Order: sequence, then C-alpha cells, then structure tokens
Amino acid sequence: MSAPPNARNLKTGPDAIPRASQFASLFAAFFGAFLGLALLKFGNPPIFEKWVTAPADGYELLLGYPWPITWAYGLLALLCLVGLGAARWQLPRPRWILVLPAAWLAWQFLAATQSLDPTLSAGTVRHFAACTACFYVGVFVLGHANRNVFWICLSVALVVVLGLGFEQHFGGLEETRRYFFLYLYPKMNQFPPEYLKKLSSNRIFGTLFYPNALAGALLLVMPPVVAAVLQIRRMTTAAKSFLAGLIVLAGFCCLYWSGSKGGWLLMVFLGVVGLLHLPAPKRWKVVVVAMVVMAGTAGFALKYAGFFRRGATSVVARFDYWRAAVQTTAAHPVTGTGPGTFAIPYERIKRPESEMSRLVHNDYLEQATDSGIIGFLTYTAFVAGILWVTRPAGLGDPVRFATWLGVLGWGLQGLVEFGLYVPALAWPAFAFMGLLLHNRGLRQGELKSFDKPEGAALPSGRR
Repeated sequence: MSAPPNARNLKTGPDAIPRASQFASLFAAFFGAFLGLALLKFGNPPIFEKWVTAPADGYELLLGYPWPITWAYGLLALLCLVGLGAARWQLPRPRWILVLPAAWLAWQFLAATQSLDPTLSAGTVRHFAACTACFYVGVFVLGHANRNVFWICLSVALVVVLGLGFEQHFGGLEETRRYFFLYLYPKMNQFPPEYLKKLSSNRIFGTLFYPNALAGALLLVMPPVVAAVLQIRRMTTAAKSFLAGLIVLAGFCCLYWSGSKGGWLLMVFLGVVGLLHLPAPKRWKVVVVAMVVMAGTAGFALKYAGFFRRGATSVVARFDYWRAAVQTTAAHPVTGTGPGTFAIPYERIKRPESEMSRLVHNDYLEQATDSGIIGFLTYTAFVAGILWVTRPAGLGDPVRFATWLGVLGWGLQGLVEFGLYVPALAWPAFAFMGLLLHNRGLRQGELKSFDKPEGAALPSGRR
C-alpha cells in the first residue's frame, strides 16, 4: 500500500510542531523584543510627547534617553501586519470580554471628538489603540506560540532596567542632574514640572517616567520573568535558583530606592497571594504569610515614618485629584472632557494648596473624567473581568500564575497611579491579559502549556 502523497511532510515525536506554530513562535520572539524595547525606551506618557525629541547621536540612541513614541507605533504596526500570518482565529470564552477592549477603544475615539484639547486626545487615543492591538496579539498569536524567547527578551529588558536603577542609586542620578542643569536647562524654554521634580529627588526611576512607574514595572514584569527563569530546562536547579534570586534581590532593592509606598504595599500583597497558593500545609502557609506581612509592614513603617509625620502630602494631593475627577465626570458624564485632558478642568477647580497634576493618579477615575461613564465602565469591566475569569486555581503552571499575579499588581496599582498611560507598562499588561484569556482553559498540572505552542508533541511517556 503506497504512502500518502504528503507523508514526507509529516513529523512525529518532540519536533512535531506545525509550521504555523513555528512562525508564531518566531513572531513571539520579535514581539517580546518590542515589549522589552518599550520598557527601555517608551516610558513616557503620550501627553508628554512634545517634550521627547529624537536622539541626536548614537550615544543618546542607545543609552538612557527615551525615543519618540511615533517610532513605536511604526514598529507595532509592522508587527501586527506580520502577526496576521501567524494568527489563529479561535475565539476564547467568555466572548464578552473579547469584545470589551474594542468597545472601549471605539468609545475613546468618540470621546476624542468632543475633547477640550484635540491634540492631547489624539496622542492618547493612538496609545490606547496600541494597547488594544497588544491585547489581540496576545489572544490570537502568543497563545499558540513557543514563548521561551518572548520571556528571554523581557528578562533582558528587566535586567537592564534594574542595572540602570543601581547605576542611578550609586551616583548616576546625581551626574544626570548635574549634566541637565548645567548643559540642557539653560538652552530650553520649558520643561514639564513633573520632570524637574523627578530630577530634584534622589528616588530612582530606571528607564521609566518617574519612580512609581518603575515600581509598576517591577510589579508587572518581575513575577513572570522570575517564574520563566525557574522553568529554564538547560540550566541546573541551583543555577536557575541563583539567577532568579539575583533578579528578585535587585528588584526589591530598586523598589526600595524608588521610594514607592504603594509599590511596596502591593509587592507585599502579591507575595501573600503567591504564598497562599503554594502546595504546602495550611498551618505553614499561615505562619509564613504572617511573617511576610509583619516584616513588610515594619519595613514600610520605618522607611516612611518621616513621610507620614510631614502630613503625607502626596496622599492628600491624590484625594484632591480624585475629588476633581468625580466632579468633572458629573459635569461631563457622557463623553468626558476628552482622553488625556484631565489637567484642563483640574486647573480650574483644584484646591490652592494642591500641586498641579496632568493625570488623575487613578486609571479608572481617569477614564471617567476623560471619556465619561461608558469609558469608565468598559475599561473597568475589562480589567476586572480578565482578572476574574483567568484567576488560577493553583500553581499548576507557574509562569501562567505569575503572569496573572503581575497583571493583578498592575491593575491594583491603577487605583493610585496611571500605569494605563505609560506605554512601557500598558503594552505588556495588555499583551499579558490577552495571553491569559487565550490560556484560561488550561488544566492544573499542565506545566508546559504556557511556554509551549499548541500542537507540539510531548516526549514519549509525558502525554
């Protein structure tokens, strides 16, 4: 009996990966490089884009200077076009969550037509479109790709961010401050007050817009990166543990030097959530969780005692931002004042003692004031819905659990910060959410599922 005409194209065993999945895996590597580049070069909110200029030479291009966000849009558009050839159009459930980002983005376009500042809104909506694209890439392409190189790219980017944080703490920040005020400040007419305040502080910020954004990057990216490192097969257990431990230690040092109070508390909370999911006796988990909470609270109290003695000015200021956001939403409940325009109404109604802010420092209230009740509801339902339907039952897949943990930290920080408006944070977060939604049906114990392509055959005896 003759063999089928295409028998020579069939493969069996561990290399039996469909060609489409191989292409998707190659795409995932490039997309991971893009998200890693976002962490390094696109850490400024789009509303500050007018202050970001193209690098003047190779030194500025490669080192700690941000790039214009329009460069990122071109790269992402090209990636999305290529990704169409690697996409697998299988709709995950529940379908209503899959529709929410598109509905939210459509409403942002509508709100932009009624904006108090069309220029600000146009830049913000372009950023939101990039966020939405990253989500659908996560759903339709990353979900069935081998993501080993994807995580390697993010790991390298995180290590660079941590390295720059160390450099800033040990003298680099002072040198940057000296260079700025000596050579740049006299030549330019205007700088955003937020940037001047950042340079005047000793809090590190890495490659991000400001210190709390660095804390957001650690909350979002460090958990899945550490989990991915611990899953590397070509390293011994001791080597993997040592490398993961170094990343965690460096991450906690940078979190401490960033001076982010919310970041500290959220990292303790994420640690507690992770510990509660460990496959250990309940009494041991209770003891360990109690120790972590006590140590974290004690460290927080010692680190920020002076801050609270001075009246916790940033906390008081946030309450004024939130009050103003609610007041503006009540005045413009349908389409808000336009994406990215909070500063315009806030300047008129802020309390005299509060410092000026261009963003609400609460992603959810920012949606309400900028794009009305529908913008608030669609965005909030999307983030909360993803976290709820993709919540893991246990540690069966460590990378998947850690990715969910990172998104949880990012979503919670959005209650006191503006991570949605920082491309370096929002783009990976949306991609992670898409990836989580694609893989929500994985069974506990499928350890290889979150970093292997669908259709890949397992070695003999591992099915």
